[in-house]
Amino acid sequence: MKKSLFATAAITMLFIMSNPCHVNAQEANIPPYYVQDKGLSAKLMDITEGLGLNKDFDVGADGIEQISLAVIDLNGKKPHIGGVNMKNFIYPASVYKMYVAAEVLEKISRGELNMEDPYIVRSPNDADKTKEIRFDPRPLLKDGDTVTVNYLLDLMITRSDNSAANCMIDIAGRPAINAMIHKNGWYGSEVTRKFLKRKYEDPGYDTIRGTETCALHAADYMYKVYTNTLVNPWVSMQMKCLLGRQRDRSKLASGLPRNVMYYNKTGWFMYWTNDVGIADDGKIRYIISCFVPLEADKAIPLMKKMSAEIYALMQARQKSGK
Repeated sequence: MKKSLFATAAITMLFIMSNPCHVNAQEANIPPYYVQDKGLSAKLMDITEGLGLNKDFDVGADGIEQISLAVIDLNGKKPHIGGVNMKNFIYPASVYKMYVAAEVLEKISRGELNMEDPYIVRSPNDADKTKEIRFDPRPLLKDGDTVTVNYLLDLMITRSDNSAANCMIDIAGRPAINAMIHKNGWYGSEVTRKFLKRKYEDPGYDTIRGTETCALHAADYMYKVYTNTLVNPWVSMQMKCLLGRQRDRSKLASGLPRNVMYYNKTGWFMYWTNDVGIADDGKIRYIISCFVPLEADKAIPLMKKMSAEIYALMQARQKSGK
């Protein structure tokens, strides 16, 4: 009986992962621990419209796309959530590396892995030819390199290294990553692909749909990091440490005052520029999850302005007692 149930679950997982319409037909649900704040959403709508971001974007062969934005105000007794198209599934680029990291850390917390376990990099996982963060001094990974799990985790999050992410996906295993994603209710945000061309993908993943997520799921992930409920407190605090060492400060971080600590993960590729994080200046705390279907050179100046305006909004909300 157990074997039959396992087989059924495996077939269901394969069906979900290979049928994007089935996945995204399940609308993302706002968890009940949030207060849905219409006033906050209205203000965010004003900000995005003022910046020309609340519109249809032409993303080439991928058609028409829209911004996906969520903000969680953490300053009251209960977290208030608002957004613009926060349930819209969109390509997350490197942001989905944070889902991979959560499962690797879960395996470490269970004793299945150790931080200092050695790992040998093998082609085609060594996909990067240039550094995602050019000023980072660490060399590119190459076939045959022996590094530790801890090194790969740090490289994947803080430099957004694609080669490290490919290795981490192998270490975690996509079925396990997606089981963790489903346990948290983030259906539709399954990790389906490595950071490789399809011709180099593992059998069964070379024709699968691309990975997507939405601002709501990514914001909820950060809320669980913030509240130490992402898997368990140890995993949450380890993840927060990694996010706090993020080296990409070009997007939402650039619009924040220097006294704000920002724990974040970014992503960018072609038409997509994304940033998700926890902002904390010791008095004002909030989560912002922003996916913009726009090339980085166009999106970054707008994200800087958006970040500054949202920080000012959070200040005003705190003063007014909202």
